Amino acid sequence: MNFSEVFKLSSLLCKFSPDGKYLASCVQYRLVVRDVNTLQILQLYTCLDQIQHIEWSADSLFILCAMYKRGLVQVWSLEQPEWHCKIDEGSAGLVASCWSPDGRHILNTTEFHLRITVWSLCTKSVSYIKYPKACLQGITFTRDGRYMALAERRDCKDYVSIFVCSDWQLLRHFDTDTQDLTGIEWAPNGCVLAVWDTCLEVRILNHVTWKMITEFGHPAAINDPKIVVYKEAEKSPQLGLGCLSFPPPRAGAGPLPSSESKFSLQTLKPVTDRANPKIGIGMLAFSPDSYFLATRNDNIPNAVWVWDIQKLRLFAVLEQLSPVRAFQWDPQQPRLAICTGGSRLYLWSPAGCMSVQVPGEGDFAVLSLCWHLSGDSMALLSKDHFCLCFLETEAVVGTACRQLGGHT
Repeated sequence: MNFSEVFKLSSLLCKFSPDGKYLASCVQYRLVVRDVNTLQILQLYTCLDQIQHIEWSADSLFILCAMYKRGLVQVWSLEQPEWHCKIDEGSAGLVASCWSPDGRHILNTTEFHLRITVWSLCTKSVSYIKYPKACLQGITFTRDGRYMALAERRDCKDYVSIFVCSDWQLLRHFDTDTQDLTGIEWAPNGCVLAVWDTCLEVRILNHVTWKMITEFGHPAAINDPKIVVYKEAEKSPQLGLGCLSFPPPRAGAGPLPSSESKFSLQTLKPVTDRANPKIGIGMLAFSPDSYFLATRNDNIPNAVWVWDIQKLRLFAVLEQLSPVRAFQWDPQQPRLAICTGGSRLYLWSPAGCMSVQVPGEGDFAVLSLCWHLSGDSMALLSKDHFCLCFLETEAVVGTACRQLGGHT
């Protein structure tokens, strides 16, 4: 496993382009675009204020920079560096900005979620959509980019509207049975729209009948001796159990037997008399092959739960010394990367678990991470810096295991 040099960064703003060729990062009001292979700077853009959000267009030809405090969005072209666009929402303000799937329209949400303004880069036309709801995931597009679903809130009730993205005309409008809608998401085939209230439970549904198949509980005590529990140790132990190479996807590496029949996880007592108490499922993600589901229960913040979706059972639990900040699956195989705000990167696969010390002067506190679409590298983000981590299939064991942080 190799690491690049460390580069400056602001506000954790660092993203690979969808085609995997470029890496964009921000330093205050400057946008830096690098070649992924050489990390050489290809373009350097200067914005009018400190950048608070960046997003690539789906075709990787444009990138938008949002400056919410100023109500501004600036758009830059990779093919034509001299071209640029500025969108000013004026007194309406700005709280969110995103691309439409065609990469030629920008959707800006104004302050207090009064409306969404749709700006066309091609025709310079403007469309307005009223009543967007302030929620975790209130906008979702079908994969073919034809339709957009929008969560709405009017008269103290939740609604969903379906728009045609070619002309932003309303196609369907209906209310929902939710008490306080939290998010919406299209199915991969675009035929079904999921709407949910909260993530206090993790339930698995049948996609044909929509009946519940099972419910995954997250107890503080692990009683099944067949469940592998990896616990991060204070000090690096000797090379041994848990130092395993990553096999090819779905190779026949089974779970390792746990040495204890009962294992207790560190829990937090939720403060229920305050807003947004730490309770319920705050993170979840399916592996790219859909064999595994990773979750984090917010009142057991140091643990990541990995579920076997084929057998509908708990496969492994990883308990860290610090609360889990982020996790993300390798896009190409069932390999999970985890960070906890410390100077280590944690990797799990069906074969085992390992931790790697991120090199550099002082502690590089990894607050977030993102995989390259190839699965061969990832960007590790700290408060003021970022670096790239390159994974080598053959050499990963020797490098990582010498710096192993903990195991069962």
